[in-house]
Amino acid sequence: MSKAEPAEHRVLIVGAGPAGLALAIELGHRNIPCLVVERNDRVGHAPRAKTTHVRTREHLRRWGIADQLAAASPLGVDYPSDIGFVTRLGGHLLSRFENAFNCALGKSPLYAEHAQWIPQYALEQVLRQHAQSLPGVDIRFNSRHQGLEQHADRVASRILDTAAQREYTIETDYLVGADGSRSGIREAIGATMQGQGKLSRNYNIIFRAPGLAQAHTHGPCVMYWQVNPEIPSVIGPMDRDDIWYFAPLKLPQDVTYTDEQAVDAIRRATGIDLPYEILSSDEWVASSLIADKYRDRRVFLAGDACHLHPPFGGFGMFLGMLDAIDIGWKMAAVLKDQGGAGLLDTYELERKPVHEYVVAQAVSNHRVLTDAFVRPELEAVGTAGDRVRAEVGAQIQQLKAAEFNSLGVVLGYRYDHSPVVLHDGEEPPPASPTRYVPSTCPGGRAPHAWLADGSALFDHFGPDFTLLATGGRSTELESRVRRDSHQAAVPVSLLVLDEPPVLELYTKRFTLIRPDQHIAWRGDEWPADAQSLLGRVVGRSPADCPLESLAGSGSV
Repeated sequence: MSKAEPAEHRVLIVGAGPAGLALAIELGHRNIPCLVVERNDRVGHAPRAKTTHVRTREHLRRWGIADQLAAASPLGVDYPSDIGFVTRLGGHLLSRFENAFNCALGKSPLYAEHAQWIPQYALEQVLRQHAQSLPGVDIRFNSRHQGLEQHADRVASRILDTAAQREYTIETDYLVGADGSRSGIREAIGATMQGQGKLSRNYNIIFRAPGLAQAHTHGPCVMYWQVNPEIPSVIGPMDRDDIWYFAPLKLPQDVTYTDEQAVDAIRRATGIDLPYEILSSDEWVASSLIADKYRDRRVFLAGDACHLHPPFGGFGMFLGMLDAIDIGWKMAAVLKDQGGAGLLDTYELERKPVHEYVVAQAVSNHRVLTDAFVRPELEAVGTAGDRVRAEVGAQIQQLKAAEFNSLGVVLGYRYDHSPVVLHDGEEPPPASPTRYVPSTCPGGRAPHAWLADGSALFDHFGPDFTLLATGGRSTELESRVRRDSHQAAVPVSLLVLDEPPVLELYTKRFTLIRPDQHIAWRGDEWPADAQSLLGRVVGRSPADCPLESLAGSGSV
């Protein structure tokens, strides 16, 4: 019989992967007590994800842990994130993409944090340590979610502590299933995945290879695509102690790998004979699937539980962690009576179009894998081979550039159809997977700028809403914003900046920036009806918070 636990947690998070940990951190920073349960111990999991995109690291910067992640990089944060296309690791170089995913150190005018190539388990360790340092965040491993019952004002969940073989019941305001591709929470709320499964069958093999980095002539890369008819694959260094990964791609249904067969495959694919040691090996299937719903009353889905796509482009952790951030600030606002019931309705409305766009990009990347570039005489010595390799190299540059230069996806995603975003009629820049154009059109990420003191503009945003104002500070403005914030019960920090980089990007005098750094509204006047404006952007219904005017008498 289940024993009930004291009602101290407001949110139950099922799954302690990147999405679940990100949600715990977001809630912890907002003083919302939460419990994370994870069925495994998260030790020894071979990573498929290795890319932490610039947008993800901008949020780590907001949490104060971007530097910790940089320090945790096993290859060194300055290791070049180049992508090499080769016939075999021990063969010919076909093409090279430098600074893939924008991992290079240094200050960019477009983003506040560079990307980082780091195994998922190293990222999880940094997230987990930070989450556990926050008051109110409780993480329990070896704990299985056994079932749930929804009530009008709470969710009752049964949890099995597998180590102690003890079952208990916990009641929370909300539950979020961040429990991966085989989500039990998704099944519990009757959601189904729609799209196309089994796009390709592949393997993920982790192995130790002393001397492999010195056994080829292509220089350091984080990934080498091996283009040959024998074993089309990707391979690359992953961790200290000569640990590498190897992924044979698009395998026939009847091909499996024992450890001995995996060693043989590595030797044949690379053309390099070394004493390889297999550490782990598992099959994975690429799919393109999105859930038909992300919510049932008080239960929500995030991360792989509601969207799956091929890993090409490195968008998996990126999407899952941004799901957590979106639902995290909104859930906290509702639990603090700072947001209306409609705010949680916007989670799926905002995130699903982003998922559809990014999944389409990942599927497009998946259509052109190593086997697409195999040609007769590709490995031939001499003039004929040189000519074919040059032709294939040019084709690789044309067809694969979008996969490794994806700032338009990573920074350019938008919430244009959200009911808590107020548009002013101006069209945002055209969408492009490879090109990001900063814009203050509501719905997009607030443009980044470096300030004169060397800090990032984002560093000065408040934890809740920020009203960025240009044109000078005034007592009247400060008083108005303070009063409107208090009366609307929506925390707003006023940030007045007139530095040239800010004035160049923020052409309206006022820009209202959400807790997730997306723009909710902008205008040349702070409206007389600002309380209605603030009510609208936190999901209060028009009946509760009519937006009759955004300007007029009393504007400043």
